[in-house]
Amino acid sequence: MAAPSKATVVLKAVKKITIQFCPFESNVRSTREFLTLVGSEKARTTNMNCEVIPVVKHDKSEPIVDITYVDGEKLLMKGANLTCSEMLSAFQSRCVAKDPQAKVGEKK
Repeated sequence: MAAPSKATVVLKAVKKITIQFCPFESNVRSTREFLTLVGSEKARTTNMNCEVIPVVKHDKSEPIVDITYVDGEKLLMKGANLTCSEMLSAFQSRCVAKDPQAKVGEKK
């Protein structure tokens, strides 16, 4: 199930996003969709200093999204049993909590 195409991703409160997955596993679709959202040109323009690092492995490892915020807090999501919408919701709720202005940007 793909995330809504109108979802706006704001990376203002994020320092680094590392997305690690094995493309040959069957449970990586949501993680790849999340990578597409946060790696898009529109999302990247919200914070040019944010690093989005895809790590493609071939070791049957679990898909993992590791997010580091500018205040040092980390969010680790294991994407094997999460949908893209669930990961995006958790990510956006943390971003809005750290940057109240991000909520204003979502409404546009």
